[in-house]
Amino acid sequence: MPSANRTKGILYIICAALCFAGMSTFVRLSGDLPVFEKAFFRNFVAVFLAFFTIRRSHTPMYIGRKNLPYVLLRAMFGTIGLVANFYAIDRLNLADANMLNKLSPFFAIIFSYFLLKEKVRPIQALAVCGAFTGALLIIKPTGENLQLFPALIGLMGGTCAGAAYTFLRKATQGGAQGPVVVLFFSTFSCLAVLPLVIQDFVMPTVDQLLMLLLCGACGAGGQFSITAAYTYAPAKEISVYDYSQVIFSAIIGFFLFDQLPDHWSILGYVLIISMAILNFVYNNREK
Repeated sequence: MPSANRTKGILYIICAALCFAGMSTFVRLSGDLPVFEKAFFRNFVAVFLAFFTIRRSHTPMYIGRKNLPYVLLRAMFGTIGLVANFYAIDRLNLADANMLNKLSPFFAIIFSYFLLKEKVRPIQALAVCGAFTGALLIIKPTGENLQLFPALIGLMGGTCAGAAYTFLRKATQGGAQGPVVVLFFSTFSCLAVLPLVIQDFVMPTVDQLLMLLLCGACGAGGQFSITAAYTYAPAKEISVYDYSQVIFSAIIGFFLFDQLPDHWSILGYVLIISMAILNFVYNNREK
């Protein structure tokens, strides 16, 4: 793989991490609204942004028969992962919920190995396992810190997100255009949750509506960025950088929620960044 493509993939995935950190923050700030309603607004905004991008760039709205199963699976797993993540954000500490979702790169590498037949070298496996260990140091999965059911839902969200990103890469490898995939996923997600939104609809206040719109804008930005990232590079080479969302979440938590990480969390941050640097250096030496 050309070094320039790998670098682009890293930059895009870091941008996606920043956007998704903002998205989770606005989900929390939107208050006590049903989780399906939050998921609907998040993707409703993305539908319009994706459609505008496609029209502006004159991208053909074509997926192809061979790509359709992968795009559909990406949309299905992505929707389940999104709803599960929002459920966890509403019921767990913000950092805990984000870190459970950030297990997705670990699962993406597993799925990539079995579904895409991408080889995982020992150093790359070590880097991902090290990042996963750092995540455990941050979330501290004990009975005191995590409620069992919401934590399991959050873990399921991370698993489904990892599967979704794997099918995303398979679709883009087959020629599917990123904005078209985003439009398909956003539309699918809106239609999938719409019956549940209607059944349990709560009229948001003006402030809540603004938070939901900002959540949708950040989610769309993250979706475009993550789609571009996995188009340029395979999961095993860039997915570890998705853990940069931990850093962004810690900064946002400090300024908005007056949250300070403990020494175990700081150790986890250091370990994750170290593994990211290790993976980056190894890939460049390999090239």
